[in-house]
Amino acid sequence: MSELITAELVDLDLSAATKDAAARSLAERMVAAHRVTDLDGFLADVAAREAQMPTGLDGGIGIPHCRSEHVNAPTLAFGRSAAGIDFGAADGPADLVFLIAAPAGADDDHLTILSGLARRLMDPEFTTALRAGRDPAAVAALIRGEEPADEPAAEEGTAPEPEPEAETAEAAGSVPFRIVAVTSCPTGIAHTYMAAESLAAAGRAEGVEVTVETQGSGGFKKLDPAVIAAADAVIWAHDVEVRERTRFRGKPLVDVGVKAGINRPAELIAEARRKAERGEIAAVSEADGGKGSGDGDADRSGADHAHFGVRLRTYLMSGVSYMVPFVAAGGLLIALSFAIGGYETASAKSVADHFVWGEADSWAALLNQIGSAAFAFLVPVLAGYIAYGMADRPALVPGFVGGSIALTVNAGFLGGLVAGLLAGAVVMAIQRVPVHATLRGIMPVLVIPLIASAVVGFLMFIVVGKPIASLQNALTDWLNGLSGSNAVILGVVLGLMMCFDMGGPLNKVAYAFAVGGLADPTDGSLKVMAAVMAAGMVPPLAMALATTVRKKLFTKTERENGRAAWVLGASFITEGAIPFAAADPLRVIPSVMAGGAVTGALSMAFGATLRAPHGGVFVVPLIGEPFLYLLAIAAGTLVATALVVLLKGARRAAPDPAGAAGASGSGDPRVPVVA
Repeated sequence: MSELITAELVDLDLSAATKDAAARSLAERMVAAHRVTDLDGFLADVAAREAQMPTGLDGGIGIPHCRSEHVNAPTLAFGRSAAGIDFGAADGPADLVFLIAAPAGADDDHLTILSGLARRLMDPEFTTALRAGRDPAAVAALIRGEEPADEPAAEEGTAPEPEPEAETAEAAGSVPFRIVAVTSCPTGIAHTYMAAESLAAAGRAEGVEVTVETQGSGGFKKLDPAVIAAADAVIWAHDVEVRERTRFRGKPLVDVGVKAGINRPAELIAEARRKAERGEIAAVSEADGGKGSGDGDADRSGADHAHFGVRLRTYLMSGVSYMVPFVAAGGLLIALSFAIGGYETASAKSVADHFVWGEADSWAALLNQIGSAAFAFLVPVLAGYIAYGMADRPALVPGFVGGSIALTVNAGFLGGLVAGLLAGAVVMAIQRVPVHATLRGIMPVLVIPLIASAVVGFLMFIVVGKPIASLQNALTDWLNGLSGSNAVILGVVLGLMMCFDMGGPLNKVAYAFAVGGLADPTDGSLKVMAAVMAAGMVPPLAMALATTVRKKLFTKTERENGRAAWVLGASFITEGAIPFAAADPLRVIPSVMAGGAVTGALSMAFGATLRAPHGGVFVVPLIGEPFLYLLAIAAGTLVATALVVLLKGARRAAPDPAGAAGASGSGDPRVPVVA
């Protein structure tokens, strides 16, 4: 068990046609070697990791990997495919497949072993030897780093190659261009170290000195401050937030996803050089929740390469993510005040002047007015952080100012969206204006907020505020006038959006649409809020019910997740269904979407209303038509459960295409599952 890979974990004739089948085939070898305790549970973890970002690399390499509680020792399994398997790499299918399994609590030693393999995959001689190998034991030894004793000539011929370049540079007395880089990926097992090795190798080829800090999930060793100070430029290749990012202030910055560091390091180095030559200094703040682009195609320092729709969605989601805590806190406080003192609490006098300790109505009024104070920040926070997502900290002031003006002119939620986008665009335009070096220090704290606030204020008060207010009023009137089939259709659309990505962008758009109406509640907006929350409860509740009534269709891990999903669904935490969707998206997602559509349609048809933005079944006393509302949730849950059970049952009953015994009832873990 001390060896990371043995001959039994090598398959030189991997016959799988898909990445799921390849992972299963290699994982079965891990189970046989007693490295993995639960095959299906481990594969679910692999699928969840693959859903975050494809693991295919240029050069015909696939590296599915994960940490899992079902792994009892760090393990590698290797498969070589003659036909190739699609792992999402830009240059085509992979013929070399490494399945990397790390225990949930893998320590630094384990990460060191795994990162060593990641670095060696950047060596063409290593991959060539893997493709030529004929003996599983020899291939396993090669992967472990046990070089054959009879190949010293090859080593002698390749080891000294970089030395003449170094000697030439020293003899010329030139100082190389210096780059410091940070690489990181969600699991910190492979992509982190492969990007580091790729950047370092490209630097050697280009005569550039590249020093990399790998921020893996097992911890990181910080770069020496003197090395950072001496650097000419910075490259971040990351899919999780760079830690202690302000260390890199005052440097030209190339900011991309981790796969860009692996696939196109020479381009990143060239871009860093261009930015240094132009004197472009990036604005780096600690408060940046942005992550890598995943596919590595977007340079977030300028966002020049990202599609406009992708960037717009990112900006809007930034504002919504900061707004949601205000919505939750304020909305639940207001809802609780109604539960204690009734709806007339909203018209109570100020508790600063009229508060009686022993009166329930005073406490209800206190809760209502605290919640209302939190809600008053909803639109300004939305606008401020949309602007922040576009242009960083200098855009906060004009964003908040524009959002506040949106409330003043009754432009509401839509006005906040427009104000945030205007503020971000104005700040970005100002940042492109060249200024003298003596002014750069005061630009982000004085000049930009001053000018941008004035421009955004003018636009919101004089130009766009009133038209947006008219549009907001028209939308409100439309919602209030919804009845019959129109209301049902809107409920279906909202239900589908809530259940499609379960916490993703579409889910957030539907939720933001609903909570935006709570800032100035009407009968129509309260119906929308009810439909959105009801539909969002369906996915976890359906999966909880399905794992209860048909246990054999789910793995042990899924059944355990199903027990937790009861509580998550009842609490309106749609994300509780994500583990099931990640493991089997083609069956789970359509099923819960159908259930959500049914629930949304019934909620709108029943005329249910909701004044709380969150809470699930725990705010039922605040729901209009509560019994019909619960009936709508139950109906959608039953529809989704029936569909997912039917689809999963059909998969189990499908014949084995390879001609083996049927998958159902065979009990053989090596029988492939028909995807």
